[in-house]
Amino acid sequence: MHVLPQLRKLEERCPDEIAIVGVHSGKYTAERDTSRIRDASIRLGSTHPTINDRQFRLWRAYAVRAWPTLVAVDPRGYVIGMHAGEFTADSLAPFIDRTIATARDAGTLVPGRLHREGDPPTIATDTLSFPGKVSLADNRLAIADSGHRRVLVGTLDDSGQRMRVDHTVDGSDGGIATSTDQRFINPQGVVLVGDLIYVADPGRHTILECSLRTGSARILAGTGHQLRSAVDESQGALSSPWDLALDGDTLFVAMAGVHQLWTVSVSSGLAEVFSGSGAEELHDGSHGEAALAQPMGICLADHVLYVADAESSAVRVADRDPSGGVRTIIGTGLFDFGDVDGVGDLARMQHQQGIALTGDGRLLVCDSYNDALKWVDPVSRRAETWVRGLHEPSGLAIGERFVYVADTNAHRVAVVDRRSGKTGTLIIE
Repeated sequence: MHVLPQLRKLEERCPDEIAIVGVHSGKYTAERDTSRIRDASIRLGSTHPTINDRQFRLWRAYAVRAWPTLVAVDPRGYVIGMHAGEFTADSLAPFIDRTIATARDAGTLVPGRLHREGDPPTIATDTLSFPGKVSLADNRLAIADSGHRRVLVGTLDDSGQRMRVDHTVDGSDGGIATSTDQRFINPQGVVLVGDLIYVADPGRHTILECSLRTGSARILAGTGHQLRSAVDESQGALSSPWDLALDGDTLFVAMAGVHQLWTVSVSSGLAEVFSGSGAEELHDGSHGEAALAQPMGICLADHVLYVADAESSAVRVADRDPSGGVRTIIGTGLFDFGDVDGVGDLARMQHQQGIALTGDGRLLVCDSYNDALKWVDPVSRRAETWVRGLHEPSGLAIGERFVYVADTNAHRVAVVDRRSGKTGTLIIE
């Protein structure tokens, strides 16, 4: 999720001299499906060609050992450099400049832009495009219409299956002085409270507070730059805030980019680490010792937070008491995943991204790469499939009669009857 913006900067910096080709060697079974890779590339705004290396042949041929790995190939076809791990376009710029100059002097550089038309998504977009998260407050629903870089807020009719759009929020008054484009890039987590809506934008690395009454927006936390260093942190930078949960003056944040849970004060904007060491692992322990792995969904209970921990295919629980810690309900490791109902360590899920708590204490989880919704009992640790046939669901909100699901790759909000499990599509006017 962090590599594409840096590659895009390199493409923009040297449009006639370099060509970028993505090689996708998927960790998850679902990620080896070409249609999913296509949809993910479109959703993330990738414009370069991408190879589906589903059998890891290129991975082995180039002796790759980590995600991501950058391989530099000169115009003659020789590998001239490799870098494993995150990087920035600025850090690579001197190497790229030297390589271009050497090729130009040798007469091997053939400048010119390579352009290929991108594929359409597997399912055509409509009113929504790759919706991410949803938030329900009484009969009002907020939808992170991520592909259209906006949030829709509307009123549900008496049937609960039709919504009239009352507000369209694009974050354009956010006032990020470092960017000429101040709109959302990839709005995800949303919390609707009265005439205010809080939005987590991992593409912009910010959290915004937007007024539905005035149309104004302000940056509550984040600088518009990704958190990469202690200096960035001291300046208030965030890293891919993905989901939000509000309790009074405190926003709890699933900070996917640094594998932690954070808190943000609504009144002061102070953002700080609440739980997680920052290591990408599945490790239980105190808040300072525990390790998470790309948390992408979060919900509140009386004394705890429940977390959809995507890269460990796990469901975790974190005490809200700062002296407490983190425990695992479902999940056993970063490379342990599947589609198996069961109890405790026998259950398997695959890259969960959304989670919500029901009145009876059960959790409903978006088992995203299994295209399913699953019940999880936090006491017995039993996981049980409820709905299948979705298209990478990533967020949900539970009402009295229906569950509203951001069915991301189907470009819709699915409406699921809580009694029968029958699934329809929200009509948006």
